[in-house]
Amino acid sequence: MSQVPAHLIESSTRYVESGLRGAANTIRAYAGDWQRFTAWCALHQLVSLPAPVEALAGFLTELADAGKKVATIQRHAAAIAKAHELAGLDSPTADKKVKVLLKGIAREKKTRIKQAAAFTLASFKRTIRAIDVTTPTGLRNRALLLLGFTGAFRRSELEALNIEDLVFDEEGLVVSLDKSKTNQLGQAEEKAIFYSPDPALCPIRSLQAWLRVLDRETGCVFVSLRKNQHLTTRRMTTKYINLIAQQYLGPQYTAHSLRASFVTVSKLNGADDSKVMNQTKHKTSAMIRRYTRLDNVRQHNSAKELGL
Repeated sequence: MSQVPAHLIESSTRYVESGLRGAANTIRAYAGDWQRFTAWCALHQLVSLPAPVEALAGFLTELADAGKKVATIQRHAAAIAKAHELAGLDSPTADKKVKVLLKGIAREKKTRIKQAAAFTLASFKRTIRAIDVTTPTGLRNRALLLLGFTGAFRRSELEALNIEDLVFDEEGLVVSLDKSKTNQLGQAEEKAIFYSPDPALCPIRSLQAWLRVLDRETGCVFVSLRKNQHLTTRRMTTKYINLIAQQYLGPQYTAHSLRASFVTVSKLNGADDSKVMNQTKHKTSAMIRRYTRLDNVRQHNSAKELGL
């Protein structure tokens, strides 16, 4: 059986990482998935690049039988597709047999994509008002939650945020992002934050209060604190940002709920997709619909507008 030279497989792995550079979690996941597939192919004496449909089908079936989640199996398929794409080869994931196989796996497992829950604006306001802002921790966490919600930030963006990225003026705040999950090449992106008439709920005044505690003009915005409330220079990790969100919002929520709730609240308040996308930086209306959490049938329902 003819084999693709080993150096091409190695190059393909490198191309996958390069093509996804900037999304660290995706790099690690895709690289690991591709390595797992190539190792499986080597064990069964099969070619991995280009991979025959039968090899991919067998690999995905083994993942399913091993109890892997549907999302994990789909991610492996995506990693394999990306490796073939970057190598200029047709991907076996495009074959109808593989598509039917993935559909069957999803149906048999009967799983739904787990999405971060969205909170109501009223509950969020109560949460913010209840934060003790007499301590640096309270000031930091209030600013983090308000900025995360009103800016529809991903937690990775909050982690990477620097003071130099912030420009305040009389109209509000503009936050510049060098990179994001959907902006891998580093084109400049901006988010606009506006003043709230209620100082206790104002993301800009809350952030300024926290910046006065930091008392510097450069460096990371959100840092860790020691138990005695002393500042550190350590940038807060995405894991810790998620823990803070759950601490205040509840265990059913995540840091991603800030972003999902921005979309949901905006849509319920009548914002069109283009306005929402201007803040979230989503590329399509389909993503906005996916992010909108309408769990109550009475929400956003045209039956209320029939005029009867």
